[in-house]
Amino acid sequence: MSVYTVVEETQLIDFLKDYDVGVLDSFEGISAGIENTNYFVNTLKEGQRLQFVLTIFEHHSFEELPYFLNIMAFMAEHQIPTAHPMPTRSNGYLKELYGKPASLVERLKGGGVETPSLIQCGVMGEQLAAFHLAGLEYEPFRANDRDLDWMQQTYQTIQPHLSAEESALIEGELAFQHGVDWEHCPKGVTHADLFCDNALFDGDTLSGIIDLYYACHSSFLYDLAVMVNDWCRVHTDIPEAIEFDHTKIQTMLGAYQSKRPLTDVEQSVWPAALRLAALRFFLSRLKDKHMPREGEMTQIKDPNVFKQILTIHQSH
Repeated sequence: MSVYTVVEETQLIDFLKDYDVGVLDSFEGISAGIENTNYFVNTLKEGQRLQFVLTIFEHHSFEELPYFLNIMAFMAEHQIPTAHPMPTRSNGYLKELYGKPASLVERLKGGGVETPSLIQCGVMGEQLAAFHLAGLEYEPFRANDRDLDWMQQTYQTIQPHLSAEESALIEGELAFQHGVDWEHCPKGVTHADLFCDNALFDGDTLSGIIDLYYACHSSFLYDLAVMVNDWCRVHTDIPEAIEFDHTKIQTMLGAYQSKRPLTDVEQSVWPAALRLAALRFFLSRLKDKHMPREGEMTQIKDPNVFKQILTIHQSH
């Protein structure tokens, strides 16, 4: 979440007229994250203060966004803690703002987690399994646009900017991943980006899973690996100091499997899933570092974090 499109008050007031949310009270940009423009928006309706998140999509088209917004509504309506998008008076969850797609979503209580507790890891394992099972009833399909082909293409794009060590690490991992049996892993709707800052907690109670704009039809195991790589590691600004808390890993995996046990194939490729999830974010962060996009408030995340995570998984 960053600010690439600067919103003016008059435009926002006009935008909100198509929603049954009252009148604008205040708004401010959100600097966390890197993909879209996000603002906190507060309104007043019949003396009550309502809170929302406004998202202006910088990369997604009007055609592909209903998939994400409908998933958010679907999950919220199937008892998965998820922010429900607000419908417009003219129907649907999507509007145009500054020539770009935009949505207004309820703002959930709680905050992101910096150092997940053991209880929170268990909660997330159970909730991700519930998310996967609920999604089996969601019919719309969206392919994973961050799959191995994307990783190969991204590497080729940024390779001139990389060191020989980085290139060797990525090339070796790509070759390894092409030999893994991903076809026989169960698939369905996945979040694909369930980092600590994409879940809101009030204490140890999950108030909501947010930022579903990478959601796609992919391997459930990969989705679980993405989450484990962030929730179960030591969070530090020093990549070399990163290590994993194996008690948290076992707690998260146990909670997940209490709702959806892993198949034999999934158990056999679990180490490869952890490596694939690390490679995906190593590449995307390298691309953001070497080919940054302009924004008023942007946050470029350190690719060396996932370089270290990938190296750790390779060593095991």
